[in-house]
Amino acid sequence: MKDFHVTIEEAIEQLSNEASKKFTVVMRDGSMSVEYYAPVKVDLQTPHKQDELYIIAGGSGTFYRGGERVSVKQGDVLFVPALMEHRFENFTDDFATWVIFYGDERKPL
Repeated sequence: MKDFHVTIEEAIEQLSNEASKKFTVVMRDGSMSVEYYAPVKVDLQTPHKQDELYIIAGGSGTFYRGGERVSVKQGDVLFVPALMEHRFENFTDDFATWVIFYGDERKPL
């Protein structure tokens, strides 16, 4: 893994080598990490301790965030603040996204 550049092909290959996971970490620096995430059928993620950005890498679906739903497709960018409930719903079989976590970890009140 390079520390400044990763291709989508490299991320897909790295994820395929981690058969039991739906995500793989492809880059890390300080409090920032970049993952490639490809849920299968259902997105079971729970709120995270850091802010995050999603950049849809392929496919389409619906994104639920804090009571709102929006349609998403390849190229879209989404922001989720730390600790907010969110998930992808009704996504296509080819759905995948880059996830960028950053900033200080937060604890629930």
